[in-house]
Amino acid sequence: MMLKLGVPSKGRLMDKTFAWFATHGLTLQRTGADREYAGSVEGVDGVELVLLSASEIPRELAAGRIHLGVTGSDLVRETLADWQAQVAELALMGFGHADLVVAVPKAWVDVETLDDLDAVAAAFRARHGFRLRIATKYHRLVREYLRAHGVADYQLVDSQGATEGTIKNLTAEAIADITSTGETLTANHLKILRDAPVHCSQATLFASRAADWRGVAETRARLFGKLGLGDVPGLE
Repeated sequence: MMLKLGVPSKGRLMDKTFAWFATHGLTLQRTGADREYAGSVEGVDGVELVLLSASEIPRELAAGRIHLGVTGSDLVRETLADWQAQVAELALMGFGHADLVVAVPKAWVDVETLDDLDAVAAAFRARHGFRLRIATKYHRLVREYLRAHGVADYQLVDSQGATEGTIKNLTAEAIADITSTGETLTANHLKILRDAPVHCSQATLFASRAADWRGVAETRARLFGKLGLGDVPGLE
């Protein structure tokens, strides 16, 4: 039985993941043509490299089809309900940093915090007869965050791309989206609320609690030793 390691299949996230494992004495590489999602691992016997999109990895971990996976902490928290019961967070990898933030039009000069947004949302509903719309693809994280901060009069509208443009297109009044520099928000005349971000994300190594670890115990011990990881309760 092989221990399956899922990593992002392309782009900077894949390259930086490969580099991170290289610093721990493991060589990860694609094999075959660029369109083939096959790879190899050198440095520990018994490890199979599985190349997936970053968004697929949380579900593959939850299903137990891979033992380990590298993906953004935001994707795990958004995709998996009660995520800590399904995966274990093993290592923050120090790259892929991005903040999930709430942003509003710069023209809203009196809106700087979530308390301000809550007041504006109540007034908006009274004036227009429907709730203020916040465009996002992070429904779980944003809903939990706004609930914790007492914001009630809003509705989430789904946006799977170009979220910053939804306000200009009149499909939303505010947004919640991932940003690393804030430049795209600024270019679209938006400002980030002063409160703490919804979530500060980075690439993270996770372990599946649903995978069968019994058949890969020796491989796991060797791999965790290479990575400087201790024993993780609940991996069986």
